[in-house]
Amino acid sequence: MTVERLTATVVPGGQTRPQRSPTWMLDQLPVSMLDHDFFVRFVSIFQEMGGTLLQDADNIEHVADTTVSPSPMLPYLASWIGVETIDDSQPESLQRRIVAGAAKTLTWRGTARGLRSYLELISEGPADVEEGGGIWRAGDAPEDTAWVVMRVRTTGLLELTDFIDVVRDEVPAHVRAELYVGPDRVWTSEEEWPG
Repeated sequence: MTVERLTATVVPGGQTRPQRSPTWMLDQLPVSMLDHDFFVRFVSIFQEMGGTLLQDADNIEHVADTTVSPSPMLPYLASWIGVETIDDSQPESLQRRIVAGAAKTLTWRGTARGLRSYLELISEGPADVEEGGGIWRAGDAPEDTAWVVMRVRTTGLLELTDFIDVVRDEVPAHVRAELYVGPDRVWTSEEEWPG
């Protein structure tokens, strides 16, 4: 019986993980089989395939880490937290920022605070959110509380239409919304849902 030789690799988070010997499967063969070239070549084929599968299995815990996750995984991660506007046309750095930021502000989603944080994340600048919601004594509530006005200086790395799509997904469905980029009103929900 042979003992697998291990070296250490550093993984995200600074932890170390043992790394398999490049001959991990061959090391498990009886010594008498190592003398036969056929067995060595035959097992080497499976060792190469198995090594790839084991490497993927070793990294599975990092797939959900937005700093190291493979870029094709980002839209899937975004869908876990209800962000449906991530796609391959957006810069990878922005996709990573949106997924990570949306996850951090998830508990505030649907509130002015969550909307402001999300707008600042995707616009890469300050955002202003005015809204009609609040807490009032019985009978003191205004008649119209379901509105929000959002203001940002720029759309960041997103094209205007993509920015509007992202914002549209974050505004609660029953709320009338207006979005301003700089001094220009670029979107209002009333244009989409008249009446």
